[in-house]
Amino acid sequence: MRADGGLRRILIANRGEIALRIIRTCREMGIGTVAVYADPDAEMPHVRAADESVCLGGPASKDSYLAMEKLINAALRAGVDAIHPGYGFLSESAVFASRVTKAGLLFIGPPPECIAAMGDKTAARRLMEKAGIPTIPGSTGALRNLKEANDFSRMQGFPVLLKAAAGGGGKGMRVVRGPDELPRAYTAAREEARTAFGDERIYIEKYLEDPRHIEVQIVADRAGHVLHLGERECSIQRRHQKIIEESPSPAVNEEMRCAVTGAALKAAAICRYESAGTVEFLLDRGGKFYFLEMNTRLQVEHTVTEWRSGVDIVALQILIAQGEDLPLTQKEVCLAGHAIECRLCAEDVLHGFLPAAGRILHLRVPGGPGVRDDRGIEEGNEVSIHYDSLLAKLSVWGTDRPSAVARMIRALGEYEVLGVPTNIPLCRAILLDPGFQRGDVTTGFIEEFLSGGFGKDGDSWRRMAGAAVCISLENDAGARTGSSPEKGMAGARSDWRSRRSDGMRQA
Repeated sequence: MRADGGLRRILIANRGEIALRIIRTCREMGIGTVAVYADPDAEMPHVRAADESVCLGGPASKDSYLAMEKLINAALRAGVDAIHPGYGFLSESAVFASRVTKAGLLFIGPPPECIAAMGDKTAARRLMEKAGIPTIPGSTGALRNLKEANDFSRMQGFPVLLKAAAGGGGKGMRVVRGPDELPRAYTAAREEARTAFGDERIYIEKYLEDPRHIEVQIVADRAGHVLHLGERECSIQRRHQKIIEESPSPAVNEEMRCAVTGAALKAAAICRYESAGTVEFLLDRGGKFYFLEMNTRLQVEHTVTEWRSGVDIVALQILIAQGEDLPLTQKEVCLAGHAIECRLCAEDVLHGFLPAAGRILHLRVPGGPGVRDDRGIEEGNEVSIHYDSLLAKLSVWGTDRPSAVARMIRALGEYEVLGVPTNIPLCRAILLDPGFQRGDVTTGFIEEFLSGGFGKDGDSWRRMAGAAVCISLENDAGARTGSSPEKGMAGARSDWRSRRSDGMRQA
């Protein structure tokens, strides 16, 4: 620590775009940084951007980004004051936070006991019920056996939802629409939860048809000051994972906003929260909201909140970890305009969103007013099969929703990635959809969109046809040149660009 109590050096226990994003804030704050990397990430931008980097070993996450002992030893050898976990990996591990603290380092996030309380979804539900925050009807604890699941389903009626007690990100989750599906779904959910989280406990709740996913960004300091930075709409999801987020939500009016942000502040207060966090809700067709979960970390989609608030959320995390009070009050929070983020992923949309790997042969990113591109890759980098498929987060700001939508459509049209298939054409097609432009979205939007439910007038079908052309061309170009990136690259780029343009004009 510096003489003024500020941090001197931080180790970022993560990779890719979020590691690079944290490094940039640290540089602005005059804080040194140490990056870590697994063997496949040796040439990634975050490794070069940090003041120092440490290799953790083999490509598997368990041997690198999930290896607690390696991370803490690297931090101690590098002489850092603190560890920032980013999101994913160990960011919501109470065990890791506790071990970091015991090693004499600061964990840039909430206290371990808070992570543990919110990480257990059944315990979090009980806590919210105690605070008077609406929760979806469900089991009060983890299911002990299949009979309990059957009993609940008969009482509440189908459909029901099985969820991992220690889970998140759609892992260990199964929708069950009838009694015949329950035994197999019960076994599958437990197994997936055990594999993903090392904890096979699952619980059950009533499944809400076509809800919206609304979340509230909160920040809290050690002195007990808590404030919110508005809500985000996160209903555009595939496989229960978000790909397009925006703020504010087009479904939330001022009365509802006061209610949902008030509930989020109450949730943060009851668990004595510190640092940045997100309280998530489901909004049903009747306009009633229910507590879903609390994420005790920085969210992927924090960029849209930063656009509207002008607040650097990573900087707030660091200040709070240093023991400082929040530098602003709720009255001083000014939320302006409209922001949208698209998660750009290396995946094959037409084949079940399968993650893709390969070398980035060509990369062109958009620019201009109100455009922000947070990415962890550069041209020539290898996209590995070992990690999440996220390549970049493209976000925009506009004075209102129509201008933000128009700006995102323009920016997506300028984004070029050659070498791996991406979901860029799908994101652009969604932004062009009349239903999306009206703000008429639910968590089932993409499934219906791809099946034609949002394209009865033919427009969506034509857009998706153009998107399909682009995706297949990216696949073909990557396959043709992937074994030797330099060979024929210029020709592949030219062919891809001209055919891509034709496909989008037809769309």
